[in-house]
Amino acid sequence: MAGPAFRAAAVRVRVPATSANLGPGFDAFGLALGLYDDVVVRVADSGLHVDIAGEGADTLPRDEKHLVVRSLRTAFDLLGGQPRGLEVVCANRIPHGRGLGSSSAAICAGIMAARAVTIGGPAGLDDTALLELATEIEGHPDNVAACLMGGFTVAWTEGGAARAVRMEPAASLVPVVFVPAVPLLTETARGLLPRTVPHVDAAANAGRAALLVEALTRRPELLLPATEDRLHQEYRAPAMPESLALVNRLRAEGVPAVVSGAGPTVLALTDEGAADKVSRLAGDGWAANRLALDAAGASVLPLAGGQ
Repeated sequence: MAGPAFRAAAVRVRVPATSANLGPGFDAFGLALGLYDDVVVRVADSGLHVDIAGEGADTLPRDEKHLVVRSLRTAFDLLGGQPRGLEVVCANRIPHGRGLGSSSAAICAGIMAARAVTIGGPAGLDDTALLELATEIEGHPDNVAACLMGGFTVAWTEGGAARAVRMEPAASLVPVVFVPAVPLLTETARGLLPRTVPHVDAAANAGRAALLVEALTRRPELLLPATEDRLHQEYRAPAMPESLALVNRLRAEGVPAVVSGAGPTVLALTDEGAADKVSRLAGDGWAANRLALDAAGASVLPLAGGQ
């Protein structure tokens, strides 16, 4: 049986950073942010060549162990077979190990590029299958759903398969991320979580998560109470005490703030009038970045322009 055919031209995929959990929406909520990695993939005659610029340029592997390459390979297997060779160029802007979805971005870039460079790829790997594959590689759907779909997403698993819905965040929202210099492994943060939690805390989180959907999409004035969490942030404090201290300091000032994903980045959700002031609240040791919301999600773009 003949394998798939591939396009001769290179394809470029742009993938956004994401913030998961958003306080009470543990392992379910995700928000796509206007900070992007670009990956260009071309099918070559033989071999594998990986070039990396930006984040991770000095530390990431340039072989089959690279997460973009591993994701490409997995998607190509589902699409019917591997190309003879690959050239992969990564321009990385999403900080690594900071809770901004860098691994999800790499995964989504790889599988999107594999689909785009394969003739008939969208028919062989539709959007539902993309989410399922990205979740299988990543292990949970919250970040990959937001990365693929953009906007604000709620993800879950049903019958072992990942599912997600996308909603439009309120246009007035301005995310500000406070990124520390030192990374934190997701496995380290997740390992601090208890196997059970008090029923009263679970009930409180369920109510706040429901409220957060309304606050993020229609009533941002409710974001401070809606982002209260009792399930994961305080348990992770030993791994990132400075992050939890900043969250508490911001919230005491009336700023809706949460740990971004597994941390240690802190995400504040503010508006145009307050964003610059909020950006100055963290003090030394934090890189404050005011970002846009991303509405498009992972996208195949023209090769030229628009960096």
